[in-house]
Formats: sequence, C-alpha cells, structure tokens
Amino acid sequence: MKAYRVGGAVRDRLLGLPGGDRDWVVVGSTPEEMVRAGFLPVGKDFPVFLHPATKEEHALARTERKTAPGYRGFTFHADASVTLEDDLARRDFTINAIAEDDEGVLTDPFGGRADIEARVLRHVSPAFAEDPVRILRAARFLARFAPLGFTVAPETLALMRGMVAAGEVDHLVPERVWQELKKALEMPRPSAAIALLRECGALAKLLPEVDALYGVPQRPEYHPEVDTGVHVQMVLDMAARLAPGDALLGFCALTHDLGKALTPKAELPKHIGHEHSGVRPLRAVCARYKVPAEFAAMAEIVCREHLNVHRLAELRPETVHDLIARCDGFRKPERIPLLALACEADKRGRLGREEEPYPPGALLLRLHVAAQAISAGHAVANGLQGPAVGEWLRKARIAAIESEKHRD
Repeated sequence: MKAYRVGGAVRDRLLGLPGGDRDWVVVGSTPEEMVRAGFLPVGKDFPVFLHPATKEEHALARTERKTAPGYRGFTFHADASVTLEDDLARRDFTINAIAEDDEGVLTDPFGGRADIEARVLRHVSPAFAEDPVRILRAARFLARFAPLGFTVAPETLALMRGMVAAGEVDHLVPERVWQELKKALEMPRPSAAIALLRECGALAKLLPEVDALYGVPQRPEYHPEVDTGVHVQMVLDMAARLAPGDALLGFCALTHDLGKALTPKAELPKHIGHEHSGVRPLRAVCARYKVPAEFAAMAEIVCREHLNVHRLAELRPETVHDLIARCDGFRKPERIPLLALACEADKRGRLGREEEPYPPGALLLRLHVAAQAISAGHAVANGLQGPAVGEWLRKARIAAIESEKHRD
C-alpha cells in the first residue's frame, strides 16, 4: 500500500499559500489491512481512517457512480484494485486532482498544475455534472481564489448552466446550501461567488430574493454604481475587507437591501421604506435555509436599521437609545459594533466611495458605550424598585447619550 497527499494541501502549496489540513489517499490496501496497521476507521459512507500518530485523514482510493438525483445519489467502490488515477478522476476540479508522494513527485493526470499556473477553475470530467454541490463549491472556490486572478473555464460554466437547466440544484438540501454559502461568505471576494451563481442560473433558483436585485436602479447621486445587484456585490467585498472571514457580517451585507426588489416601478429609482419591506424576503431566506438564529436576528437588525445609522448624527438622544434597545444592544452589546461595521460596508460599498470615512460608525460605538455605562444597579442603589427602575434607566441612558453627543 502507498499513501499520497491529495487535494487542497497540494493545491495550496503549488499556489504558495499556507498549508492547512492534509488529506491522504491510500492505494493498494483494504479496510482490514488499514485497521491491522493501527488506523482508526471513521468514514460512514466510504472507507476513511485516522492515522494512529498524526490523526490525519487517510481515505482508500475509490470510484463513485451516480445512482439517483442530487448529491447523495452515489454508490462508492473501494478496494486494492482502484488506482490513484481512478481516484483523482472522481474529483471536482483539476486543481484539486493532483497527488504528491513522500518524495514530492506529483501525479497530475488532468493538467491541474497547468490550470493553477493559468489561474483557471476547470472541471475534471463530465461526471462533474452528476453532483449539484459542485456548483456551490465552484462559487466558494472562486470567492477564495478570484483575488489571485482565477476565472472559471468556459466549458465548466457551460456545464454548470446545463446542470441548472436539468434541475439538479432542485435536489440540494437546505443545510448543504447554507453550509457552502456560509463558507463563501468567509472568503476574500464573496461577490465572485454570487456573480458566478447568477451567471450559471443557480442564484435565481437558490436565492431569488438576491437575484431580483439585479437591474433594479438606485439614485445615482447616492449610488454611482446604480444597479442594486452590483451594489450588494460591492458591499459583500467591503464587508470581507473590513472583517475578513466574518460570515455573519457577510450575510448581513448580502441581505441588507432585499426590499429594493419590491419597490414599485413608479417610485424608482427611489426606494422609500425599503428597510422595512426587506424584512419579509429576508425572513423567507432564513426559513428556507434554516439560518442560525443569531445570523437571522442580526441580518434583520441591519436590514431594518441601516438608514437610521447612516443619519445617526441627526437623531435625537431618545431615538438613538430606542435604536440600541431594538437591537437588544444592552443585553447583547456585541451586536452594536457589528451593526456599525455592516453600515460602514453599505456606505463604502459604492462606486468611488470605497475609501471614504464613515463617521456614524464611530459615533454609534461611542454613544453605545456611554449608554451602557449606566446600569440597573445604579437605580437600585438610589432606592428604586419595580417599574421605576426601567423608567430611571431609560432616562439616565438617554441623558448619557445626549452628553456624549454634545462632546462633538
């Protein structure tokens, strides 16, 4: 038996990126032989083992065959007769279908190294079309590697379009869609994922609320990019720039303007009340993909409040207090910095505005800190009880906000 490093570890080394987890494929062995060698079996669907010392995953070389629609409709075959090339042939992209032995010798039957040098994301074989998750993986990989100059091969994009037309994405389960979307939002250029999903037709199927934003005009004096879909892409990338790897902020960026798709045509390019009309489609997205509760709650806060934060300097102290309270910012103070950051991404995610400062963000943080410094303990210390505590607390916090505002 012989083990080879495969997948992301080999790809990233060839790209000059820091190495992450290393995966191995084992050729010429059987599950029984692996167990006798001390490996711990962990795979449920196919033979995967943990190395007795390093705990790195070692999978037996295998082939797979499509037996039903969707990404779960596969049967796997793994035994000592399956070759390394057989195993690499079942992988998604050529850049992931490279193996490396202990001497550093590469096995690259599908031209993955050349595609790395050309910065091309290309499918290994027509079998790519059998697994709809690969559409999502293509989007995620592009979100990660677009800053390095990667593009999707035309024939791969054509294959993805065919998969969408054939209804393959309809078989994706919500949990897997969310898992891949969340990973894409953690990448350096999440806009590339959304743009690719739109280009192949998958966005209209998976996130019609986002797809509907493209072609919707905005007032050019506020949005020089005009197109709402383009704006959302810019906000996504600004969020990734302001807080790299933060999927929660990315989801807020993705969904903050969903209401603009619902604006009556007679009112365009104005979007009066879009911050409120966007809540309904946002809740639909969250329900469809069983989005975690804090993601759903925070995205709704950003959708509803982003215009208020933009004009924070104009708001009365009472209004600022109630804004913070609506966000549950006194019990969950971590929400307020995230709201400020999301609003900054929205304001700077506009053509030509990328380097502009965002004073409302810093002001919101200052006012929140001032208000939060007043606690119920102060009221109790003054002998107050029951409803009087809440009344005193609100007035004292409003006074603290007003005092902090006057410092300017």
